[in-house]
Amino acid sequence: MATGTINVSVDNIFPLIKKFLYSDHEIFLRELVSNATDATLKLKHLTNVGDAKVDYGNPIIEVKVDKDAKTLHIIDQGLGMTAEEVEKYINQVAFSGAEEFLDKYKDSAKDSGIIGHFGLGFYSAFMVADKVEIITKSYKDEPAAHWTCDGSPEFTLVDADKTDRGTEIILHIAEDSTEFLEDHRITELLNKYNKFMPIPIKFGTKEETLPLPEDAKEDAKPETKTVDNIINNPNPAWTKQPTDLEDKDYKEFYRELYPMQFEEPLFNIHLNVDYPFNLTGILYFPKMTNDMNIQKDRIQLYQNQVFVTDNVEGIVPEFLTMLRGVIDSPDIPLNVSRSYLQADGAVKKISSYITRKVADKLKSLFNSNREDFEKKWDDIKIVIEYGMLSEDKFFEKADAFALYPTVDGTYYTYEELYNKIKANQTDKDDKLVILYASNKDEQHSYIEAAKAKGYEVLLLDSPIVSHLMQKLETSKENISFARVDADHIDNLIKKDDTKISKLSDEEKTKLEELLKEVVPSEKFMVQLETMDSDATPFMITQPEFMRRMKEMQQTGGGGMFGMGNMPEMYNLVVNTNSDLISEIMNTKTRKKQERLINQSLDLARLSQGLLKGEELTNFIKRSYEMIK
Repeated sequence: MATGTINVSVDNIFPLIKKFLYSDHEIFLRELVSNATDATLKLKHLTNVGDAKVDYGNPIIEVKVDKDAKTLHIIDQGLGMTAEEVEKYINQVAFSGAEEFLDKYKDSAKDSGIIGHFGLGFYSAFMVADKVEIITKSYKDEPAAHWTCDGSPEFTLVDADKTDRGTEIILHIAEDSTEFLEDHRITELLNKYNKFMPIPIKFGTKEETLPLPEDAKEDAKPETKTVDNIINNPNPAWTKQPTDLEDKDYKEFYRELYPMQFEEPLFNIHLNVDYPFNLTGILYFPKMTNDMNIQKDRIQLYQNQVFVTDNVEGIVPEFLTMLRGVIDSPDIPLNVSRSYLQADGAVKKISSYITRKVADKLKSLFNSNREDFEKKWDDIKIVIEYGMLSEDKFFEKADAFALYPTVDGTYYTYEELYNKIKANQTDKDDKLVILYASNKDEQHSYIEAAKAKGYEVLLLDSPIVSHLMQKLETSKENISFARVDADHIDNLIKKDDTKISKLSDEEKTKLEELLKEVVPSEKFMVQLETMDSDATPFMITQPEFMRRMKEMQQTGGGGMFGMGNMPEMYNLVVNTNSDLISEIMNTKTRKKQERLINQSLDLARLSQGLLKGEELTNFIKRSYEMIK
């Protein structure tokens, strides 16, 4: 029997371990199962290279709960340890067994994805246990060892009678951690952290129904047998080559990741790179809404099939955090507890790679089946538009697949749109004006006025479209966006031709004064315009610049400070060539003039959804009186 003190000095990494020990307690199981996996994979590697003359077999990792004894057991069939190795790897915390292993087999081991925190992660056991035992037998022909420690620096190390290869960790669960003696809690943790570990993990047993023989009677009941309850999938889809997977395999894996998600993903992107860093994974585009917040943090980050976190900020570009799926990389720098990402140059490279890969996939989907891509546009546009705003490289690549739909359901790329409208929608200053609507129903009359001129009107209705237009206007040459209700159509795209007003300058002044007396100045700026006689007599517009700045500030970033809280202001565009205006001017009584102006103003407000409450009630009453 040997006794001693665990070798920990202030000069080594023990201060880091102490910090690690006081983080989230539940990760102890992840660390211990990960260590068991490391030990098993190391043995596999040693047998493959001929350094271990043993039968590797089909090893599993078993997790057992003994409620009566208040113990939790983690048992593996890996390479095990000799007493000397227990002394080295467990008692000398400053030394990492995995680091020595990798150093010895660095040329081949790195390629096999072997990494470990053996020794270090083991001490997380003391977060939930007041005593820990290790019973272990090495693959080498040496006696088994039994190590015991109660969480103090003192330990005992004696021979054990264990005959089979591998290691059993026994945690004597502390009184404040008895939740970890409950089957449902252990199942929850194994599913959270170890669902895709590369070695089968057994937790209890289950009943499996046997198929009935072909000659069974109709009323025959199928038999059952007791089998190991393997809680993980050791070979998840992302660990396989894309050429070995079909569309149904990707969809099945999506359901495995998100069992409560009933809608199928629109498409997936398989990530697979081994230089200059190692990264695999599968990203899925789900159906999106215009709410950019509720869908984040659904991508799971793994390190060698061990779950780390679902907060992938920094690794995945911000605009892609609305996607779902898995990213697995041994090269992502994490802190000692594998819980937090550390800033590193490799992370930026990984983020750039993912951005490029997503852009390439979107371009490929667009080129291979444009019709299908157009059908999915409304469900994916928020991600693409956000990417165009936040990532310059993605913005450049998006020119090839970003779509600009019209109110009539035609989809254009930017180049196609430019060529389509250049001849007709270039104003007298040689600037291309791109017209758009944000709501087909609310802006219907304005859309129709634009279409009557032969103009194309886009339908741009995402919450960040104001920001995107600003970016496009500064990136593309000599273009501007204008919402169709920002002004009368002739003012939105000004041509050289000028119309003659029916009113003299004196009459215009008189009309303007009359309108200012009746129209509330705190809500409307009166704007006299010379238009076709059959054009709308009264039209309410909202200036493009002011409205866009206000929208940009409300959706975060951009805009002008303070504009988000400013009251809504509108222009009242009055067509001086309208017959109604002539009637108002020729009416003898002031009361009738005011009634005609108020009725016309309210009709214009009604068309914009601005007539509500008492004003709407008064409008309806006045309308009935006028038709009596």
